[in-house]
Amino acid sequence: MAEKIVVIGTGYVGLPLAVMLARSGYRVVGVDIEENVVNAINEGVLRLAEKDVKKIFNEPQVRKNLHAQKTPCPADVFIISVPTPLDEKKRVADLSQVVSAVESVMPHLRSGNLVIVESTVPPLTCRNVIAPLIEKTGLKVGKDIFLCHCPERILPGEIFEEIVHNDRVIGGRDGRAAEMAREIYASFVRGNLYVTDDITAELVKLMENAYRDVNIALANEFAAVAEGLGVDVLKAIELADKHPRVNILKPGIGTGGHCIPVDPWFIKEVDPINSRLIHTARLINDEVPRKIAAKIRRALKDIKDPGIVALGVTYKPDTPDTRNSPALEIIRRLKEDGYRVVAYDPVAEGYGYSSIKEVARDADCLVVLVEHAAIRKELAKGEAGIKKAMRHPIVLRFYSESTES
Repeated sequence: MAEKIVVIGTGYVGLPLAVMLARSGYRVVGVDIEENVVNAINEGVLRLAEKDVKKIFNEPQVRKNLHAQKTPCPADVFIISVPTPLDEKKRVADLSQVVSAVESVMPHLRSGNLVIVESTVPPLTCRNVIAPLIEKTGLKVGKDIFLCHCPERILPGEIFEEIVHNDRVIGGRDGRAAEMAREIYASFVRGNLYVTDDITAELVKLMENAYRDVNIALANEFAAVAEGLGVDVLKAIELADKHPRVNILKPGIGTGGHCIPVDPWFIKEVDPINSRLIHTARLINDEVPRKIAAKIRRALKDIKDPGIVALGVTYKPDTPDTRNSPALEIIRRLKEDGYRVVAYDPVAEGYGYSSIKEVARDADCLVVLVEHAAIRKELAKGEAGIKKAMRHPIVLRFYSESTES
C-alpha cells in the first residue's frame, strides 16, 4: 500500500491535489522549481484564491503530512502535474515540462512504484514518450513500474468542489496500474471512478474540451451571422432554445483558460485528417478577439485620440485567472493600433480600482470585456452617473443582458 507520494508541479492542479492527498493521510512531497512557491507551502501560505482549499490547507493533518521542496525524492507514487502549453508556432503540444518532470523522478524510481500523469497530453504520450523514458532506467513499465494517465478535471474558482465531487477517469497502462491509481483517488474523490486504458483516458480529456470549444464556436458563428442580418443574437438563441432538443451556448469575446484554447490542437496533432471540425472551431474562436477589437475601433472612429477604459482582464467572470485571456488579447490589439487603453479588474491581481465612475472619468469609451458580478452590480446601480463623468458617454458591452450604450 502506498504511503508516500511525490507531486511534481504545485500550481492550480498539483497543489490542490497534494493538499487532498495529505488530508487523506498520505505523506506528500510537493515539488516545484520555484523557490518562492516551495517556501510559501512550507510556511503555510497558499497562493491560490480558493477559500475551501485554503481552509483544508491549514488543517493540522495537512500541515503535518505536506512538505515542499525543489527536487524529487524516493516515494511509492509519483504524480506528474505540470503544464503542457501549446507551441504557438507549430500548434502542437510542448511536452518539455512533462519530459523534464519524468526525468527528474527517474533516479528515484524503484520496482513497484506507480507513476501517474495528470498533465493533459496528446494521445499515445504515455506509451510513446513517457514509458520509453522510464525504461531508460532499466525498469520495465508494466512489470517493475506502473504507469497511469488520470486527467485532471478542475475549474478555477471551484477547485475543491470539482476535485472532490467530479467523476474521474483512471487510464491504466495495464490493469494493475489502474487499480493502484484507483486506490489513490478513492481516498478523496466522492464522484465515480471509471477505469479504462491510458490512450482512451488521454483522448477523453481532449474530447471534453474540444466538445466545449466546438459548441462555443457555433455560438460565436451564429453571433456573426446575426450581426450581418441585424438580428439580436441573444433573443434568437433564447427562441431557438425553446426547442426541446436545442441548447445553444452564449457567444462571447473569445475562449480562454488553460484548457479550451489549447487541448483541441492536441487532437489535430495526432490526426489532422479526421479533426477538421475541431480545427475549424479553434480558428473561429481564435478570431473573435480580433472581431471585438474591430467593433471597438468602429465605435470610436469619429473621436480623435480616444481614451479607453477596459473593464475585466481575466479569461472568464469572477475568477482571478488571466491565462490565455481573450480580454488581454483585445487590449493588446488596441494598444498595438495606437489606442490609449487602461485596464482594470476587481478580481485580478494588480488591476484594482476604487470605482468604475472614478476610473472612467474623462474617458471616451468604457469597454466591459469581462462581466464580473461586481462590475454588473455597479453598472446596474450607476451607469447614468458613470456616463456623465465621461468625456464621451460610450459604454460597450458584448452579449450582455444589458447592452445599452
